[in-house]
Amino acid sequence: MLVIKNLEKSYGRFKALNGLNLEIKKGEIFGFVGPNGAGKTTSMKIISGLLSPDSGEVYIEGIDAIKDNKILKEKIGYMPDFFGVYDNLTALEYLEFYASIYGILGEEGRKLSLELLELVNLVDKKDSNVNGLSRGMKQRLCLARCLVHNPELLILDEPASGMDPRARFEMKNILKNLKDMGKTILISSHILPELAEICTNLGIIEKGKLIVQGTVEEIMIKMNHSRPIKLKVLSKVEEAISALAEMPNVDKPVQNENEIIFGFKGEEKEVSDILKQLIDRDIDVISFTQENGSLEDVFMRITEMSNGGDLNEN
Repeated sequence: MLVIKNLEKSYGRFKALNGLNLEIKKGEIFGFVGPNGAGKTTSMKIISGLLSPDSGEVYIEGIDAIKDNKILKEKIGYMPDFFGVYDNLTALEYLEFYASIYGILGEEGRKLSLELLELVNLVDKKDSNVNGLSRGMKQRLCLARCLVHNPELLILDEPASGMDPRARFEMKNILKNLKDMGKTILISSHILPELAEICTNLGIIEKGKLIVQGTVEEIMIKMNHSRPIKLKVLSKVEEAISALAEMPNVDKPVQNENEIIFGFKGEEKEVSDILKQLIDRDIDVISFTQENGSLEDVFMRITEMSNGGDLNEN
């Protein structure tokens, strides 16, 4: 769906993009992660045709997005981190206006606008003035605006910024629905736990370069970062700890009564081997839970390494 090759962009002496390479497959929700100034917004503006790179290539569905960006306008829906709305319009009028820009007029435009309001859970606000909507509602309305022309690729720059937890939950469910509808979504955010939950893949960018890309699990394995596993046994706690300490990729088993917590650095398919080896030693396992790894810890480690340490991308 989206291929970026050796993208470069400078603002005076500041190099915003420094040979960025990235590939996103059709139907993915791809999380774009990086500190402020890493190049996320610049990348998104170039992909959307709002900014020209100094050099490099961008292809969407095989079409050159830099040379033929007018052709691609119908394929892309872009939601910037700062958006403007027309406060004197109702939510329905706002979407009808944008529908008219695409030549969708009259009853057809009204029907489409109501369908989009339903998609983003704002039908009950159709007659409310935009200036009376909460920040979260305005962001959902702007997302609906991006969908007026039924684009294949959505580029969302910090769509949940400033939202309260309930509004973020609603946005998360909307994005999942859009994926189920076949949309490909590129989303940047600082809310890392939620990115880890909804994204099929992630890319961490620092100083204009992609540092690492993959699923959360793949990134953690590449960075040799252990995922926590919680284990409860009926008895033989000390024997279980000794057995775990002998196993490869097991990191620092810690006892808390009959519960053992340890890190695991191996692959997913190797997790079942841990349980099998414990059972083979006649250790009665009550529960065995693999916790979600901390994307924040991995992010901090990667960005610290790129600022002076050694980074092994494998």
